[in-house]
Amino acid sequence: MRRIGFPWSEHLLTRTLHSVAGTELAARKALEHGIALHISGGYHHAHQDFGSGYCVFNDLVYSAIRMINQGLADKVLIIDCDVHQGDGTASMTVGDANIISCSIHCRQNFPARKADSHYDIELEKGAGDDEYLTTLEQILPLLILTHRPDLILYDAGVDVHAEDELGLLRLSLEGISRRDMSVLRHARDAAIPIACVTGGGYCKDPLQLTLRHSQLFHAAAMLYR
Repeated sequence: MRRIGFPWSEHLLTRTLHSVAGTELAARKALEHGIALHISGGYHHAHQDFGSGYCVFNDLVYSAIRMINQGLADKVLIIDCDVHQGDGTASMTVGDANIISCSIHCRQNFPARKADSHYDIELEKGAGDDEYLTTLEQILPLLILTHRPDLILYDAGVDVHAEDELGLLRLSLEGISRRDMSVLRHARDAAIPIACVTGGGYCKDPLQLTLRHSQLFHAAAMLYR
Protein backbone atom coordinates (compact mmCIF):
# COMPACT_ATOMS: atom_id res chain seq x y z
CA MET A 1 0.00 0.00 0.00
CA ARG A 2 2.92 2.35 0.61
CA ARG A 3 4.13 1.75 -2.92
CA ILE A 4 0.66 2.41 -4.33
CA GLY A 5 0.35 5.58 -2.26
CA PHE A 6 -3.23 5.14 -1.04
CA PRO A 7 -4.46 3.87 2.33
CA TRP A 8 -6.54 0.69 2.13
CA SER A 9 -10.32 1.16 2.14
CA GLU A 10 -13.44 -0.48 0.76
CA HIS A 11 -14.00 2.72 -1.23
CA LEU A 12 -10.62 2.28 -2.92
CA LEU A 13 -11.55 -1.28 -3.87
CA THR A 14 -14.90 -0.24 -5.33
CA ARG A 15 -13.46 2.73 -7.19
CA THR A 16 -10.58 0.68 -8.58
CA LEU A 17 -12.78 -2.09 -9.95
CA HIS A 18 -15.22 0.40 -11.50
CA SER A 19 -12.36 2.33 -13.11
CA VAL A 20 -10.79 -0.79 -14.66
CA ALA A 21 -14.18 -2.01 -15.90
CA GLY A 22 -14.85 1.46 -17.29
CA THR A 23 -11.75 1.34 -19.48
CA GLU A 24 -12.75 -2.07 -20.81
CA LEU A 25 -16.23 -0.74 -21.56
CA ALA A 26 -14.73 2.28 -23.32
CA ALA A 27 -12.65 -0.05 -25.49
CA ARG A 28 -15.78 -1.98 -26.46
CA LYS A 29 -17.71 1.20 -27.20
CA ALA A 30 -14.84 2.56 -29.29
CA LEU A 31 -14.85 -0.56 -31.44
CA GLU A 32 -18.59 -0.12 -31.85
CA HIS A 33 -18.80 3.64 -32.42
CA GLY A 34 -15.27 4.72 -33.42
CA ILE A 35 -14.54 6.63 -30.22
CA ALA A 36 -15.31 6.41 -26.51
CA LEU A 37 -14.12 8.45 -23.52
CA HIS A 38 -13.77 7.33 -19.92
CA ILE A 39 -13.69 9.86 -17.09
CA SER A 40 -11.22 7.69 -15.15
CA GLY A 41 -8.44 5.24 -16.02
CA GLY A 42 -4.83 5.47 -17.11
CA TYR A 43 -3.24 3.43 -14.30
CA HIS A 44 -0.01 2.88 -16.15
CA HIS A 45 2.30 2.40 -13.15
CA ALA A 46 0.61 -0.83 -12.04
CA HIS A 47 2.68 -3.93 -12.90
CA GLN A 48 1.74 -7.57 -13.28
CA ASP A 49 2.06 -8.40 -9.59
CA PHE A 50 2.09 -5.10 -7.71
CA GLY A 51 0.62 -1.62 -7.79
CA SER A 52 2.61 1.61 -7.78
CA GLY A 53 2.31 5.37 -8.10
CA TYR A 54 -1.42 5.71 -7.29
CA CYS A 55 -2.19 2.79 -9.63
CA VAL A 56 -3.62 -0.50 -8.35
CA PHE A 57 -4.38 -2.44 -11.56
CA ASN A 58 -3.25 -1.59 -15.09
CA ASP A 59 -6.54 -0.93 -16.85
CA LEU A 60 -4.85 -0.19 -20.18
CA VAL A 61 -3.10 -3.55 -20.52
CA TYR A 62 -6.06 -5.39 -18.98
CA SER A 63 -8.46 -3.90 -21.53
CA ALA A 64 -6.10 -4.57 -24.44
CA ILE A 65 -5.78 -8.22 -23.41
CA ARG A 66 -9.55 -8.54 -23.04
CA MET A 67 -10.20 -7.16 -26.53
CA ILE A 68 -7.62 -9.50 -28.06
CA ASN A 69 -8.67 -12.62 -26.13
CA GLN A 70 -12.30 -12.08 -27.06
CA GLY A 71 -11.48 -11.74 -30.75
CA LEU A 72 -12.50 -8.07 -30.96
CA ALA A 73 -9.02 -6.86 -31.96
CA ASP A 74 -5.80 -8.45 -33.14
CA LYS A 75 -3.47 -5.56 -32.32
CA VAL A 76 -3.83 -2.72 -29.82
CA LEU A 77 -1.70 0.42 -29.65
CA ILE A 78 -1.38 2.19 -26.30
CA ILE A 79 -0.45 5.86 -26.67
CA ASP A 80 0.50 7.22 -23.25
CA CYS A 81 0.80 11.01 -23.04
CA ASP A 82 0.86 11.25 -19.25
CA VAL A 83 3.90 13.22 -18.04
CA HIS A 84 5.20 10.11 -16.25
CA GLN A 85 6.50 7.05 -18.05
CA GLY A 86 4.08 4.13 -18.18
CA ASP A 87 6.55 1.72 -16.60
CA GLY A 88 3.89 -0.81 -15.63
CA THR A 89 2.49 -0.84 -19.15
CA ALA A 90 6.00 -1.26 -20.52
CA SER A 91 6.87 -4.16 -18.25
CA MET A 92 3.60 -5.95 -18.98
CA THR A 93 3.88 -5.66 -22.76
CA VAL A 94 7.59 -6.38 -23.24
CA GLY A 95 8.06 -8.81 -26.11
CA ASP A 96 4.35 -8.63 -27.01
CA ALA A 97 3.76 -8.06 -30.72
CA ASN A 98 0.02 -7.57 -30.27
CA ILE A 99 0.03 -4.81 -27.64
CA ILE A 100 2.32 -1.95 -28.65
CA SER A 101 3.23 0.55 -25.94
CA CYS A 102 4.35 4.11 -26.63
CA SER A 103 5.12 6.47 -23.74
CA ILE A 104 5.75 10.18 -24.31
CA HIS A 105 6.98 11.55 -21.00
CA CYS A 106 9.38 13.80 -19.10
CA ARG A 107 12.75 12.10 -18.68
CA GLN A 108 13.43 13.55 -15.23
CA ASN A 109 10.06 12.63 -13.75
CA PHE A 110 8.75 9.53 -11.94
CA PRO A 111 9.62 6.69 -12.05
CA ALA A 112 13.35 7.13 -11.45
CA ARG A 113 14.00 3.69 -12.92
CA LYS A 114 12.26 3.50 -16.29
CA ALA A 115 11.11 0.31 -18.00
CA ASP A 116 11.42 -0.25 -21.75
CA SER A 117 8.29 0.47 -23.75
CA HIS A 118 8.17 -0.45 -27.43
CA TYR A 119 8.61 3.31 -27.96
CA ASP A 120 9.87 5.71 -25.29
CA ILE A 121 9.84 9.36 -26.28
CA GLU A 122 11.62 11.34 -23.57
CA LEU A 123 11.29 15.11 -23.29
CA GLU A 124 13.50 17.24 -21.13
CA LYS A 125 12.23 19.13 -18.09
CA GLY A 126 10.62 22.41 -19.11
CA ALA A 127 9.63 21.38 -22.65
CA GLY A 128 6.65 23.42 -23.85
CA ASP A 129 3.92 23.35 -26.46
CA ASP A 130 5.99 23.61 -29.63
CA GLU A 131 8.53 20.92 -28.78
CA TYR A 132 5.89 18.56 -27.45
CA LEU A 133 3.52 18.92 -30.38
CA THR A 134 6.28 18.69 -32.98
CA THR A 135 7.46 15.44 -31.39
CA LEU A 136 3.92 14.09 -31.24
CA GLU A 137 3.24 14.87 -34.90
CA GLN A 138 6.40 13.00 -35.86
CA ILE A 139 5.66 9.83 -33.90
CA LEU A 140 1.91 9.37 -34.49
CA PRO A 141 2.01 8.66 -38.25
CA LEU A 142 4.95 6.30 -37.71
CA LEU A 143 3.08 4.32 -35.06
CA ILE A 144 -0.07 4.02 -37.15
CA LEU A 145 1.64 3.12 -40.42
CA THR A 146 4.06 0.67 -38.81
CA HIS A 147 1.62 -1.24 -36.65
CA ARG A 148 -1.83 -0.63 -38.19
CA PRO A 149 -3.65 -1.33 -34.93
CA ASP A 150 -7.29 -2.35 -34.69
CA LEU A 151 -7.72 -0.18 -31.59
CA ILE A 152 -5.91 2.70 -29.91
CA LEU A 153 -5.99 3.23 -26.15
CA TYR A 154 -5.08 6.84 -25.40
CA ASP A 155 -3.94 7.99 -21.94
CA ALA A 156 -4.61 11.74 -22.02
CA GLY A 157 -2.95 12.71 -18.74
CA VAL A 158 -3.02 16.46 -18.08
CA ASP A 159 -0.05 16.46 -15.71
CA VAL A 160 1.91 17.86 -18.66
CA HIS A 161 0.38 21.25 -17.79
CA ALA A 162 2.82 23.97 -16.75
CA GLU A 163 1.13 24.43 -13.36
CA ASP A 164 0.64 20.75 -12.50
CA GLU A 165 1.93 19.95 -9.04
CA LEU A 166 3.72 16.75 -10.10
CA GLY A 167 4.60 17.59 -13.70
CA LEU A 168 7.85 19.06 -15.01
CA LEU A 169 6.74 20.03 -18.51
CA ARG A 170 5.35 23.41 -19.54
CA LEU A 171 2.32 22.80 -21.73
CA SER A 172 -0.41 25.44 -21.76
CA LEU A 173 -4.13 24.71 -21.75
CA GLU A 174 -4.12 25.38 -25.49
CA GLY A 175 -1.21 22.96 -25.86
CA ILE A 176 -3.18 20.20 -24.14
CA SER A 177 -6.11 20.93 -26.44
CA ARG A 178 -3.88 20.72 -29.51
CA ARG A 179 -2.32 17.49 -28.25
CA ASP A 180 -5.70 15.84 -27.80
CA MET A 181 -6.90 17.10 -31.18
CA SER A 182 -3.78 15.69 -32.81
CA VAL A 183 -4.12 12.20 -31.35
CA LEU A 184 -7.85 11.99 -32.08
CA ARG A 185 -7.47 13.40 -35.58
CA HIS A 186 -4.82 10.87 -36.53
CA ALA A 187 -7.00 8.03 -35.24
CA ARG A 188 -10.09 9.35 -37.04
CA ASP A 189 -8.29 9.94 -40.34
CA ALA A 190 -6.85 6.41 -40.23
CA ALA A 191 -10.30 4.99 -39.33
CA ILE A 192 -8.91 3.37 -36.16
CA PRO A 193 -11.25 3.16 -33.15
CA ILE A 194 -9.88 5.04 -30.14
CA ALA A 195 -10.74 4.69 -26.46
CA CYS A 196 -9.55 7.54 -24.24
CA VAL A 197 -8.89 7.72 -20.51
CA THR A 198 -8.22 10.89 -18.56
CA GLY A 199 -5.00 9.79 -16.85
CA GLY A 200 -3.02 11.89 -14.38
CA GLY A 201 -3.52 15.46 -13.29
CA TYR A 202 -2.57 17.05 -9.97
CA CYS A 203 -4.03 20.37 -8.90
CA LYS A 204 -5.65 21.47 -5.65
CA ASP A 205 -8.15 23.61 -7.56
CA PRO A 206 -10.78 21.18 -8.90
CA LEU A 207 -12.12 23.75 -11.37
CA GLN A 208 -8.73 24.18 -13.02
CA LEU A 209 -8.15 20.43 -13.10
CA THR A 210 -11.57 19.85 -14.66
CA LEU A 211 -10.85 22.53 -17.26
CA ARG A 212 -7.66 20.72 -18.28
CA HIS A 213 -9.35 17.32 -18.51
CA SER A 214 -12.28 18.81 -20.43
CA GLN A 215 -10.05 19.58 -23.43
CA LEU A 216 -10.22 15.89 -24.38
CA PHE A 217 -14.01 15.94 -24.41
CA HIS A 218 -14.16 19.17 -26.40
CA ALA A 219 -11.73 17.73 -28.95
CA ALA A 220 -13.79 14.55 -29.31
CA ALA A 221 -17.00 16.55 -29.78
CA MET A 222 -15.41 18.75 -32.44
CA LEU A 223 -13.87 15.88 -34.44
CA TYR A 224 -16.52 13.18 -34.14
CA ARG A 225 -19.81 15.00 -33.76
